[in-house]
Amino acid sequence: MCMGRAMDTQQGQGAPVRTGGTGFVLPFLFVTLIWGTSWIVIKDQLDVVPAAWSVTYRFSVAAALIFAIALWRGEPLKLPRQSFGFVALFGLLQFAVNFNLVYEAERFITSGLVALLFALLFVPNAVFAAIFLGQRTSLRFVLGSCIASAGLALLFLQELQAFGGQDSSSATGLVLALAAVLTASAANVMQASRRAQDLPIMALLAWGMVAASCVNASFAFWRAGPPSIEWRAGYLFGVGFLALMATAATFILYSRLIRTIGPARAAYVNVLVPVLAMGWSTLLEGYRWTPLAAVGCAIALIGMVIALSSAAQSRGASSPDTGSGA
Repeated sequence: MCMGRAMDTQQGQGAPVRTGGTGFVLPFLFVTLIWGTSWIVIKDQLDVVPAAWSVTYRFSVAAALIFAIALWRGEPLKLPRQSFGFVALFGLLQFAVNFNLVYEAERFITSGLVALLFALLFVPNAVFAAIFLGQRTSLRFVLGSCIASAGLALLFLQELQAFGGQDSSSATGLVLALAAVLTASAANVMQASRRAQDLPIMALLAWGMVAASCVNASFAFWRAGPPSIEWRAGYLFGVGFLALMATAATFILYSRLIRTIGPARAAYVNVLVPVLAMGWSTLLEGYRWTPLAAVGCAIALIGMVIALSSAAQSRGASSPDTGSGA
């Protein structure tokens, strides 16, 4: 999920994007593989431990890891006092509200469907960027977004029809996932603002996760009571995987990827991640494909390619990041 990713502060201030060479290939593939797998790992976190505590553990560990990496690399972690509220709000939206909604959504619909919905994060990103940052989008981007949205609607139409209107679980999961997408998009636009670009990226992430972890722990205690944990090896591995690989490592690598090929081209991760996520859902969650679902998925992916190719051609260097990792 994640849901929104780190913006390249140097690039936002006018640094050139390096598009030559092949040094971006391995980071691109690594980020795609991890984010395409993280959705199914989240699903395994929902059996015993309340989702809010799993979210708390994930981002508490991830924050500690990012602090450690920043100290090891000698990167600044100090924030101006006037930025505390901004960073706290960013962390609340991105790492608290967003991920609590994602974890809850996966209780009702398959992880692959949540991942596919998050792949359309670039649509509200563009809308919010136009409203709050004055950025414009091309007709081709709008067309691709409409096509992708129509494909996704067909995919979820099958889910809703499967219950014949007698079970609202798919509708509940859809609403929760949509709310998570909008929350993540708001955090993305905050990252695209000049105020965020003036902050050290590691400090923004680390302190944002600290603020989110405090909120997550308070929410988890209020909703589910004292901390609980499942000592099953799979659960503990999942927490470690999501904190280290799907949060700390990929956030850092993706920010470097943006510096190398630009945020619009890096956003092609969005096309590959849901393919992997839907594959895992088919193998491990028993997702059943029908002709309607297959057509809807294909249309959604085609629309994403059209929209993102438009963004890449416009070089979108100052557009909000559209990463969709969980």
